[in-house]
Amino acid sequence: MPKFPKPWFRKNRGWYVTLDGQQTPLGMERGSAFEQYHNLMRQPRERTVSAAAVVSIIDQFLAWVQINRAAETYVWYQSRLQLFARKYPNLLTKELKPIHVQQWIDGYPHLASGSRRNYAQAIVRCMAWAEEQGLIERSPIARFKKPRAGVRQTVISPEEYAAILNLIPNEWFRDLLIFAWETGARAKECLAIEKRHVDLPMHRIVFPVNEEKMQRAPRVIYLTDPAEEIVRRLVLQHPSGPIFRNTNGAAWATEAVNCAFVALQIRIGLRTMKEEGFSLTEEEILGKIATLNTDRRAGRRVVRKTAEELREEARRKLRNAAACTKAKKLCLTVFRHSFCHRLLKSGVDALTVSVLMGHADTSMIAKVYSHLSHAPQYLRDALLKATE
Repeated sequence: MPKFPKPWFRKNRGWYVTLDGQQTPLGMERGSAFEQYHNLMRQPRERTVSAAAVVSIIDQFLAWVQINRAAETYVWYQSRLQLFARKYPNLLTKELKPIHVQQWIDGYPHLASGSRRNYAQAIVRCMAWAEEQGLIERSPIARFKKPRAGVRQTVISPEEYAAILNLIPNEWFRDLLIFAWETGARAKECLAIEKRHVDLPMHRIVFPVNEEKMQRAPRVIYLTDPAEEIVRRLVLQHPSGPIFRNTNGAAWATEAVNCAFVALQIRIGLRTMKEEGFSLTEEEILGKIATLNTDRRAGRRVVRKTAEELREEARRKLRNAAACTKAKKLCLTVFRHSFCHRLLKSGVDALTVSVLMGHADTSMIAKVYSHLSHAPQYLRDALLKATE
């Protein structure tokens, strides 16, 4: 008895049917999807597949990345390409044009220029891979002009750094920030350090070639006295696995670090708001209450929030949102940039700074770390010193 392909559902993507090895999208709504399925089955088989679906290319690309690239790389592509697939679930590669990519990234006006470029880069790379693998004859978006990358300009001064440390009650997070400030290590490197990487006799951390970012040479991170004290203490506490842990004793995950930085940003902002005498109006609080969900879960039951609970939730969310506008957005990479800025201002030559930061060459200093252009007094003092 002959077997016929049946529609199947992919979460967040909708209904599909596989005909002659090709996944054909049918849409999100079940009724219309099955109607389209029956129409396809009534047609001669050679007419059922006219071109590859973009979502099929995305799925195959992500499967390849998951096997052949780092786990972080897979998550990076998956989070962005999933959004593209949701916007164009039924688009065929022969229909794909640069305008689709442009309209997609324009749909996220809140994104910074660097994030917009990353979104575009994800789908452009996906289609280039499909061309390389022979899945399509050529990428229809190969000539798409990606948005310009943002310039990394945020740095923190030694005075700001000292103030930040005073606002961190969590010693585990404090250790992580001190290490990043003292060494200029990449965020991924900080979170990946294990006892096997530690070379205390030479006062350094060494990642082998196969764990280095570009896999060209071992990555060496030299330790200052404060950084070495932290490493010595943590390798004794955690002889296996990553040495930097959160309050639960688990290795820091990227999202957990991001959450800790958001909490820090709020604390910094609240301090500024207190100094400024910030207060919320009754109108603002009532307006926010109107947008809140009035129910909450209590075990297995759903109960209605009290008026006081709604009021406190509204106040907290308004204060936190205002606090975020009063403080810099921080991350471990900002500490790395500040390390570069600090060393250059102290007179360390660009070649030495590049080696300490693990760059392949000194051009990265000029291309990416343009912080000194925002230090006019330092530049003028350097000019006067050179012309004495």
